[in-house]
Amino acid sequence: MGRLDQKVAFITGAARGQGRAHAVKMAQEGADIIAVDLCAQIDTVEYPMATLADLDETVRLVEDHDRRIVAQQADVRSRDALRAAVDAGLAEFGHLDIVVANAGIAPMGDAGNSPDAWRDAIDVLLTGVYHTIDVAVPSLVEHGTGGLIVITSSTAGLKGIGRSLDSVGPGFFGYTAAKHGVVGLMRLYANVLAPHRIRVNSLHPTGVNTPMIVNDAFARYVEANPDLAGAMQNALPVELVEPEDIANAAAWLCSDEARYITGVTLPVDAGFTVR
Repeated sequence: MGRLDQKVAFITGAARGQGRAHAVKMAQEGADIIAVDLCAQIDTVEYPMATLADLDETVRLVEDHDRRIVAQQADVRSRDALRAAVDAGLAEFGHLDIVVANAGIAPMGDAGNSPDAWRDAIDVLLTGVYHTIDVAVPSLVEHGTGGLIVITSSTAGLKGIGRSLDSVGPGFFGYTAAKHGVVGLMRLYANVLAPHRIRVNSLHPTGVNTPMIVNDAFARYVEANPDLAGAMQNALPVELVEPEDIANAAAWLCSDEARYITGVTLPVDAGFTVR
């Protein structure tokens, strides 16, 4: 018996990285999956973003655990696209129990210095989270058995990371503002959804071993800004955590083991925020 047997989880940014880890972990725990990802490039993001082939691999990995999955290409900036994905999942599974608002970008480096980088960060990381939850809430409430919402924030949603103006640009400012902003969304949703037994929490990872930061563009950015590298060190002697570490925390939050936990900002950060 899995901790999430007979549950259905809607996960954004599911093609790779943390999103794929969430999908696989929740499938291991017995959940069926509704998965979406942009599977395209955004101009202010220097590193290669996920592809349809990546999303297909997530489908394979979920099905390897004998769980069902409905996967679609969708942009979290489009409420209509997310609504269509949820509707497709509901047509297949009949209900929805869990939402993991995970899709994210890191518009940093030269491209992140574009004025458009602020807008892209806010649109994906804040408005995209709002869209994700907004389209899912009616189904969670209608199902009438409670529900779970987990928002992927960041340690940058708890601290202002950075030591000089030279090391941050519009994309970095937008990233930080959005990651703080989703904490406010989480707290408000936790209040208004509590009467429906729907719990809402945010996760705050330190650097995670995913293509978002393990790429040549991010390495060049850190090399050019050594003060930033110094501001991004963990207390524990580990440079990066693994996506499975974040997925384990999310699965626990969504299980009955955490049935009275709502409205919390949970760091999975190797002690980053205590430094």
